[in-house]
Order: sequence, then C-alpha cells, then structure tokens
Amino acid sequence: MRGKLVIAMVGLPARGKSTMAKKLSRTLELDGVKTRIFNNGELRRRMSQELGNTSHATFFSPDNPEGVAFREKIAATNLESARQFLSDIGDVAIMDASNVTQKRRRIIQETFPAFPVLFVECMNADDEALEANLERKTDLKEFSHYTKEEALASFLKRIHYYESIYEPLTLEPNRILVDSFESCILQEKVTCQVPYYDRIRDILTTRVVRNLFLVRHGETYFNLEDRIGGNSELTEKGMDQAKTLAEHFATLRIPIIFTSNHKRTLQTAEAISERQDHCSIIALPEFNEIHGGICEGMTYTEIRDKMPEISRARALNKYHYVYPGGEGYKTMEERVHRGLKKVFYLNNYDENIMIVGHRAVNRMILSKFLSRQEEEIPFIYMPQDRYYHIQIDPHKRIFELIPYSSTLT
Repeated sequence: MRGKLVIAMVGLPARGKSTMAKKLSRTLELDGVKTRIFNNGELRRRMSQELGNTSHATFFSPDNPEGVAFREKIAATNLESARQFLSDIGDVAIMDASNVTQKRRRIIQETFPAFPVLFVECMNADDEALEANLERKTDLKEFSHYTKEEALASFLKRIHYYESIYEPLTLEPNRILVDSFESCILQEKVTCQVPYYDRIRDILTTRVVRNLFLVRHGETYFNLEDRIGGNSELTEKGMDQAKTLAEHFATLRIPIIFTSNHKRTLQTAEAISERQDHCSIIALPEFNEIHGGICEGMTYTEIRDKMPEISRARALNKYHYVYPGGEGYKTMEERVHRGLKKVFYLNNYDENIMIVGHRAVNRMILSKFLSRQEEEIPFIYMPQDRYYHIQIDPHKRIFELIPYSSTLT
C-alpha cells in the first residue's frame, strides 16, 4: 500500500510557504504521488462574503474574536477536506497556512492520528528579499482597494499580529526548518518513518524553474559604437526589437520582469510590460552589467590602442581578468547569483519568469544552469534578436535559443 502523509507548512507571511508547497506538490505529482494543496488563504478569500473584506489587518489580530473564530472555521474546513482526500484516493495532503502556534499544530496532528505529519517551517533572514516580497504582496487582488502604501502598511501589521503569537517548531516529532531564500535545510528531526522523505528533502533544496526567459536588451547607441558599459539608451532599432519581443510574448502571461538598473534593460522591459496584463518590473542592482572601471565607456579599439597592456592581459584570461577600478566575470559572480536567488524567492512557483539583462550578466546567469567551464563563460552566445528558454525540474532540463519571430505555444 502506498504511504500516506500530511505536510504542514509553518512560518510567517511572505516567507515562501506557498511557493514551497507548490514545488512539493508538482514534483510529487510527477512522481505519481496523488497530492493536493489545502491553502487557508485561498479558502478565506472564497468564504470572505460571510464577513466582508478580510484583507484588513485587524481581521488577523489575536484580540479580534470574530476574526479568530472565522480563521478557525477555515482551518477546520481545510483539515476536514484533507482528511477526506487521504481517506479516499490521496497520498499526500499539504496544509498551506501559517500554523504558527503549537496549539494549531497539535490540532493538525490530532486530525490525522493514523498518518505521519511532517512540519516544514520556512524562514528567510535576507531583509532585501523579504522587503521586495512584501512590496509584491501589495499587488494582490485583495489589496486592490488600497493604495500601494496602505496595502504595505496593512500587510506589515498583519505580520506583526502573527509574530505576536509565533512559536517556532521545537516539540513536533517530525520537522524540517528551511531557508527559503537559500534553498537549504537548516535543521531537521524525524522520529518515525515518513513516506517520500528523501524525495521531499531533495525537492526542498532543488531550484525548480517552470519557465525562465533570459533576454538581452535591445540594441543601444553604445552597441553601435562598440563601447563597453555605460548607461546608454536604446536605438530606434533597439526599440523595434523590444516591441517585437513584446508582441512575441503578448499571449503568454509574464507577471514580473526582472531587470538591471540600467536604462537599456528598463526600456526593453517597459515595452514588454505594456503588452501584458498587470506586469511588474523589478530592477535588481545585482544584474547591472560588468563595470569596466577606467575603461568604462571606451571602445575596444580605444582600449587596444591606448591601453594595450589591458587588452593583452584580458585576452589571456577573460574570465578572471578584472578591469582596473572595475570588475571582471569572476568578481561579479557572487552578486549575479544573489540576484538569481532573489528572482526565485520572489517568483511564485507556477509563474513564468523573465530576466532582461546584459551580455556578460546573462552569460553568468546561463552558466549557472549549463555548468559551463569558467574559461567558456565569456564566449557564450548572447544575441539581441533571440532569447534563452530554460526549464528545470527533477525530471528534465530544457535549454532553447529561440528567435523572436517564432510562435509561442
């Protein structure tokens, strides 16, 4: 008989619980394990007509008896649905909620006396990523009647209420503490046989990419003059490339586009965003192009003629060479990979991801997935009329170089 299991997510809001739950569910489903997510937030929004608007912060106050009673009703409804699912065809039920008190977690265990319960606690100690995730939460439909500032203040107050009653995992017999930003297990304890446990650990620590579209910005004035770095704008041809790209993706939902802080990536992203329904642009400094130091803004011919020693030294080892007063591929590796971690943390598991970046930065990003040798990275092909499509899950890896003129399916 196939093993039955309850996975209960734990953690404060905006710590990546739902993304982790979706990743667990989809991968286990691909393994042939019948899995279903029972999300308290989604059920609350469906049932909210009983109390009206439940997005306001005071609804989540532990001193609001009406809100407490309604949230308990939601939790009990989902627990009963999960119990029926496991009693019938289900193998794994994932309880996606904050579950921040020991009392709530005891109720979960008591609801499933015949099945093991594995608690997965998500945390994030990276303040920048958390702040960006909170900003993104303000775009949720339930906050549409607020200004962005009001929505953020309301959500922060909601988190404060959860923090006031938060009890980390300590007594639960089966528990895993996960850093959802770093995708690593910090602590774990298992006191009985937990079905699929090895697979679950692998899923928690593996970065899964549903659809990542890695795009280079359109042609710039610096490109025409063969200059490095700078903050040049797009040429007329570059704007046409951006518009062509926008039409190419017009039928595919892109909820977020990640860019650098430079004009050329922002201009490209803005053109794509205009053809999307409610698409956010998030600029990350980690994706800024390699800085040329004293050579910033110069042409390669000028560097070769005026600073031949730099040209020769860089040609000998392009990956490790660092421009005087600037960067090299190797020295920007850490920041680019940190930017990627932010992208995965801020992206919901079932959404498409787009990064509009630069030639050197995109080479670094692509090398993370392709496992290219260091000496090969500075020569990865990165055109301005095509993009890379990447899919990675525990069952397959796909890397495609696609022209803008092709049709998306």
